[in-house]
Amino acid sequence: MTLQVGEMLSAYPKDLGDVDQAKLTKCIEECLRCAQTCTACADACLSEDMVAEMVKCIRSDLDCADICETTARVLSRHTGYDANMTRVVLEACVQACKACGDECGRHTKHAHCGICAQACRDCERACRDLLGVLG
Repeated sequence: MTLQVGEMLSAYPKDLGDVDQAKLTKCIEECLRCAQTCTACADACLSEDMVAEMVKCIRSDLDCADICETTARVLSRHTGYDANMTRVVLEACVQACKACGDECGRHTKHAHCGICAQACRDCERACRDLLGVLG
């Protein structure tokens, strides 16, 4: 999947300020990747023979996908930037990714859960990295 996140940040007509554009780009990309992976994992969980055992995983996947997608959307908007809102959204994304990564990590006998757990960890790390430079 090719994303134009960096290109769009570079094309923004106003000054983005002190934001580390590499970390911002990475975070948006990881959020979008995680949202897609969690959505696909939830669907794969629904196809498992023992779907009743996967209910918590499915819920975690869907919650994480929604929060990651929302985070990517908020991070992609710069007009009227609100640092406090950005921090809150990033913190929520960190928590959702941690919870989902932990839950999927309990089901690594299913390949899709192992892939999803890694995507969640990567997104959590990218969000923490961005939080670290926001001050």
